[in-house]
Amino acid sequence: WQWSPDLIWFDNLQSYGTPNYYVQQLFANHKGTQVVPIEMNGEVLAGKDSLYASATIDKQTGELVIKIANTIGKEQTVNFQLNGWRGKEEKALFTVLTSSDMNGVNSFENPRSIIPLTREIIVKGKDLSALLQPNSFTVIRLK
Repeated sequence: WQWSPDLIWFDNLQSYGTPNYYVQQLFANHKGTQVVPIEMNGEVLAGKDSLYASATIDKQTGELVIKIANTIGKEQTVNFQLNGWRGKEEKALFTVLTSSDMNGVNSFENPRSIIPLTREIIVKGKDLSALLQPNSFTVIRLK
């Protein structure tokens, strides 16, 4: 009746999404329309320092969408240089899904234990500095 890879658990009265559900939701809601390169020191950001990332332009909203996973149990600061960026002060949406417990789950008793949280950040100039939480998946949307 319950299979552990399920993304949504339910009984006769209630339901909740798993952390995996929220990762899938974040990818689905922030896909963009055109892939753009994202590099660290001239190399594709795929596993370097336990970071995995992709970037797209969403032509419908005019936004740059950066998705980045920090797969280790410590904070990391990442500095992005936004080539082709106008360089003026802008607000960006910063959405993070994280848990200090890698085996942590949501449950009927605590269905919102691990959920994405969104806040605004200010980007000044062509540099964006992001503090990535341990064991996190982050989406940054910038006009």
